[in-house]
Amino acid sequence: MFLLIDKPCGITSHDVVGRVRKITGERRVGHAGTLDPFASGLLILGVGRDSTSRLSYFLGLDKKYEAEITLGEERTTDDITGETRQDGLRSNRVPSKEEVLEVIKSFEGEKEQTPPFFSAIKIKGKKSYEMARKGRFLSPKPRKITVYSIKVVDYSYPKIKIICKVSSGTYIRALARDIGRKLETGAFLSSLRRLLIGDFKVENSVPLEKLNSDNWQNFALDL
Repeated sequence: MFLLIDKPCGITSHDVVGRVRKITGERRVGHAGTLDPFASGLLILGVGRDSTSRLSYFLGLDKKYEAEITLGEERTTDDITGETRQDGLRSNRVPSKEEVLEVIKSFEGEKEQTPPFFSAIKIKGKKSYEMARKGRFLSPKPRKITVYSIKVVDYSYPKIKIICKVSSGTYIRALARDIGRKLETGAFLSSLRRLLIGDFKVENSVPLEKLNSDNWQNFALDL
């Protein structure tokens, strides 16, 4: 069985797994595609041995996000949880709306993206974020991603709100960082909500706080 969960901000994806274990009484619970603690939205969970063994299918699906980008500085994690990068791009320059639209539109299509320093990608056998926490900032190798669509919903400096559909493996944090660099202002991701995984929509998910031991089976999907 599978559960579509609307993850709240402030907890890890592993925290969600732990809560669902307690609610369902099932030891084997896993998720497909991590959401950072500051992010919210759709998280697909498998409950039981058979379902957790099939979670890899969801990992390769395209995803859709609603995101907020803050211009003016870069951060160590490329998102709101990091510290200001002293060696990063910083600028009080205020890009015009036309410039923002043009730059963001240029990110559509197949691109090479360098993942954030704070990512689980391994470099020389060690996870990038483990080295970054020790002050060793080594850039992971760029990899191909596809931005199928990216739309500016609102722009009021320093905030840009976008909705984007991307291929699996795309870091929205890195996308925000690269947009800031192309605008020559610096930028970081200040909020993120996952709306879609493949054909699975957040509108059809259940908020974690509404899930309990009496009702969870009502929301379970046999896919």
